[in-house]
Amino acid sequence: MKHRIVVLGAGYAGAFAAGNLARRLSPADTEITVVNAVPDFVERMRLHQLAIGQDLAFPKLADVFAGTGVRLRLARVTAVDPERRTVAVTGEDGDGELTYDTLLYALGSSVARHGVPGVAEYAFDVTGRSSALRLRERLAGLGAGGAVLVVGEGLTGIETATEFAESRPDLSVALAARGELGAWLSPKARRHLRQTFARLGITVHENTGIEAVEPTRAIAAGGTSIPADVTVWSAGFAVDPLAAAAGLEVTEAGRIVVDRTMRSVSHPDVYAAGDCAYAIGDNGRPLPMSCASAGSTTMQAAAAIIARLTGGEVPTVGLKYYGNHISLGRRDAIFQMVDADVRSKSWYLGGRTAARLKAGVLKGAGWSIAHPTFGMPKRKRRLATAPGRAGAKAAA
Repeated sequence: MKHRIVVLGAGYAGAFAAGNLARRLSPADTEITVVNAVPDFVERMRLHQLAIGQDLAFPKLADVFAGTGVRLRLARVTAVDPERRTVAVTGEDGDGELTYDTLLYALGSSVARHGVPGVAEYAFDVTGRSSALRLRERLAGLGAGGAVLVVGEGLTGIETATEFAESRPDLSVALAARGELGAWLSPKARRHLRQTFARLGITVHENTGIEAVEPTRAIAAGGTSIPADVTVWSAGFAVDPLAAAAGLEVTEAGRIVVDRTMRSVSHPDVYAAGDCAYAIGDNGRPLPMSCASAGSTTMQAAAAIIARLTGGEVPTVGLKYYGNHISLGRRDAIFQMVDADVRSKSWYLGGRTAARLKAGVLKGAGWSIAHPTFGMPKRKRRLATAPGRAGAKAAA
């Protein structure tokens, strides 16, 4: 019987991992299935562009995995049973159950509402394609002078506010920050950020925590009212409670606790990558939820799965966080390097050069996902436990 590998999620982490596994492992011994709720590969890092009305084409997963041997199951994961090694799903084809020998959990994250009243009912977000399209429709119907409030001073909040202000200068765009805008940046990069906000006419409400969202306003601590025809919530990310419900060891926030190889510390047949994985970086600190972290954890998880299945030595992939690359519209950006303690270095890159670099990163990430067979080796590795091949490493 073939070794069944099931990958949950086809975002940056899941789609890249599935392609990597298909490139390296022999289909004579392995069967790879990807489960995803939507038929497209969604470039999450560009959803704020989609929300403001820019036309983006996302590749179909069926086309992405065509000819790779990867099986695609369009369905939503409803439960994981690590004791029985099964995954329950529901989709257009009805309910079903998949059995795995190795599971790669890469379901990513969604918006964290933090229990703030009115967020679920009235706020919008850009953490998924459907929510971005919902916001797109609302913004398209918003006339000149309409007030848009972005809540959250992290990367998503900054990119959303600047993209909206640049694309729709007729709108009144504001950002509510719990602390100081860009406090984690170097002094020069922080000055660049503030100058960009001023140039784009974005109002900043610093040291302002939002305690409630209503249809036409947000209520800050102390009862201050901020006008908002549209409130965009970008105050952090949350993971699905599926892993916790399955009995996997998770953090208080529900992220799967993994070892250095991205293997679940409680269930050795389960690996995790991306936002849902609680991984300790090379600096001894938890990796942040980010696309950069998704890349390194995915490469480590795939490398570990391949090595263990084929009897090889598990390699160590660097788990480092190099810095923040922040889009400020289409013609401006900031690239801020950080040191081993994740403190911003004095040097930063900004302006059009940084914007071109960010565009290249996005294009490269999308291209690598859309071409999973690029560089496919002529000789794929066979499983060490394949019948009649104990200890074998490769075959034609």
